Amino acid sequence: MTHRVVIVPGWRDSGPGHWQSLWAEGLADAARVVQDDWVSPRRESWIRAIGDLILAQDAPVVVAAHSLGCIAVAHLPPPVVERIAGALLVAPADPERRAALADFAPVPYAALPYRSVVVASSNDPFCPVRLAGAYARAWGSEFVRMQNAGHINVDSGHGDWPLGLALLQSLTEAPSQMLAGRTSSEPLATS
Repeated sequence: MTHRVVIVPGWRDSGPGHWQSLWAEGLADAARVVQDDWVSPRRESWIRAIGDLILAQDAPVVVAAHSLGCIAVAHLPPPVVERIAGALLVAPADPERRAALADFAPVPYAALPYRSVVVASSNDPFCPVRLAGAYARAWGSEFVRMQNAGHINVDSGHGDWPLGLALLQSLTEAPSQMLAGRTSSEPLATS
C-alpha cells in the first residue's frame, strides 16, 4: 500500500526554496495544507484545515510537518489520527514561549498511535533541543538530533534536504513509489 504525503507547514508558511515547498512540487501524490491565516494562527482553524485535507485523501497519509505544524499535528482529533500512518515532525515549535503561538499551548504530551520521527537542532532559535527531545519521548517518537542546523529551514541552509527525504521515505511502505518517474540524478524540484 502506498501512502499520500501531507505537508503541514508551520507559522508563516514555508516559502520558495524551503524543503516543504520543494517536496510539495516534486513528490508524487503530495498534498500541502493551506491555512487561512499564516501570521496569526488559531488552533481550531489550523486543526480543521489539516484534518479536512487528511480526511480528503484516498489512502492513509504520512505527514511531513515543520515547526508549529508539528504541534498542530499533535492536537489532531481521533478521526483524523486514524488516517495517519506516520509522521516526520521537524523542528517543533515552542508555543508556550511565543505569544503569537499561544493558542497551541499547552502542547499535548500523549503518545502518538503511529510511527513518528522528531528531528531537532542543537541550536534551533525557536525550540530548545531538550524540549524537542521531551516532545519525542512523550509522543513515542524516534528522535534525530542535528548539530547546529538552526530551524531546519531555508535560513539555516536546508533547501532540498536529502536527509529529511530519507527519513520521510523510512515512514512509508513503498518509498520507491514516492518519487514516481524521478531518477536518482535528478533534483527533487527545480526553482
